[in-house]
Amino acid sequence: MKYFLIAGEASGDIHGANLIRELKKVDAKAQFSFFGGDSMAAEAGTKPLRHIKDMAFMGAWDVIKNYGKIKDNLRICKQKITQYQPDVVILIDYPGFNLKIAQFAHNQGFRVFYYISPKIWAWNKKRAYKIKRFVDRMFVIFPFEVEFYKKYDFTAEYLGNPTVDEVYGYQSVPFNEETFMRGYGLNSQKPVIGLLPGSRRQELKYLLPVMVRVAQKFPDYQFVVAGMSLLPKQLYNVARNLTIIWDNSYDVLKISYAAIVTSGTATLETALFGVPQIVLYKTGWLQFLIGRLVVRVKFFSLVNIILGRQAVKELLQRSLVKRTTKELARILEDYKYYRRIQADYKEMADILGPAGSAERTASRIFELLSTE
Repeated sequence: MKYFLIAGEASGDIHGANLIRELKKVDAKAQFSFFGGDSMAAEAGTKPLRHIKDMAFMGAWDVIKNYGKIKDNLRICKQKITQYQPDVVILIDYPGFNLKIAQFAHNQGFRVFYYISPKIWAWNKKRAYKIKRFVDRMFVIFPFEVEFYKKYDFTAEYLGNPTVDEVYGYQSVPFNEETFMRGYGLNSQKPVIGLLPGSRRQELKYLLPVMVRVAQKFPDYQFVVAGMSLLPKQLYNVARNLTIIWDNSYDVLKISYAAIVTSGTATLETALFGVPQIVLYKTGWLQFLIGRLVVRVKFFSLVNIILGRQAVKELLQRSLVKRTTKELARILEDYKYYRRIQADYKEMADILGPAGSAERTASRIFELLSTE
């Protein structure tokens, strides 16, 4: 089979690479062409037609500034699909771009599969009608998304969550915590609080200073920052007196007793590590007010969304230092509360199910292409 995959950001590149790896196992004649990054290139054995570094535009202003490049990427993508004549076009998240390609590919008679649904259940739900019209199969990564699509008379399949695969895969590798901490000059007898400020400039701008100020109020604990070397190092200057572990948030979570986390996939990862957490979110006030008008979810952390109730405290926008300090003190001092959070995590993990989502999804894709 010939597969054309499109991922437009770093997380999609990782998920795409895992899918390519598993497709090669079930389809001995698999061929790949793709928009993606280095991880997908390593698995496919060929370079991307467009690299994610030329595709990952975040925020309205970034999109406006790069409108010409985005338009050119769309043109080239359509051209390459037509030339390649794939058996299926597989879209990975990245909705602004991929939904346009879904419409084009469908109208040209290509089969369109979507792996990792856009979060249309949070905002812009009308996109569900477009997905129903132009996408042949949707493979979602949260069980509640199946029910969401049912409301639009569209069948989505849940075959597991790729973050579960990544976390459980990491945890299967031996790890000597004492040796690791010594390598970073950390005291193995002093509890670690992990700080995960996010992977975007705006997240660090608004939330890393909050986290650092909270850290100053707990001298009996070590605070360790999960840093991203792709971001400018000066963004981390506010945390220069803390230990920073670069490009491996899993190592930070592995040694953490508790964590303060920016809303996003990291909240799910933290829960899968069993680390009680506080979830923060802050943005500019104009963007916040606009968000209040368009976002339609009760919770903003994945842990709470999956469970359908508050398991971890979510703190939004205002008085974050004061409120985070209070909640962290409760986590550290109230062991029953600490254990209750971990019990909720176990329930969440049971809902998500076992590892192996990429393997199951690849098998299902090949089955559908072979039989329909």
